[in-house]
Amino acid sequence: MNDDKALYPPVDPIVAGIKGLCPRCGQGHVFDGFLKVRPACENCELDYRFADSGDGPVVFVILIVGFIVVGAALWMEVNLNPPLWLHFLLWIPLATVFSLVLTRMLKGVLINLQYRNNARSGEIDRG
Repeated sequence: MNDDKALYPPVDPIVAGIKGLCPRCGQGHVFDGFLKVRPACENCELDYRFADSGDGPVVFVILIVGFIVVGAALWMEVNLNPPLWLHFLLWIPLATVFSLVLTRMLKGVLINLQYRNNARSGEIDRG
């Protein structure tokens, strides 16, 4: 993580995170599969052991998806009054797909921002 960054052009952490690209080179991929983080970049070989997004992206996903889906379901119930089975048919798949896609994007953004700001786990200075 302390490699010379002069060899690599600056990478926008938001765009690279949304696309799931490496925070250093912007070419390699961060994810191995859908949400699993790779051990290292396949292009510049940046070690991704520093990347720990934790529960941060999921909290934002819950808030965003909950606001949109519950708001849309309430609007639909008040204005159209559809049967309950139609609510299940619409909102459960929408919430599931939207949550997965948004989790991947926000996890990528958080990993890119961790690299850009040189974030690491907290330490207590005992000496």
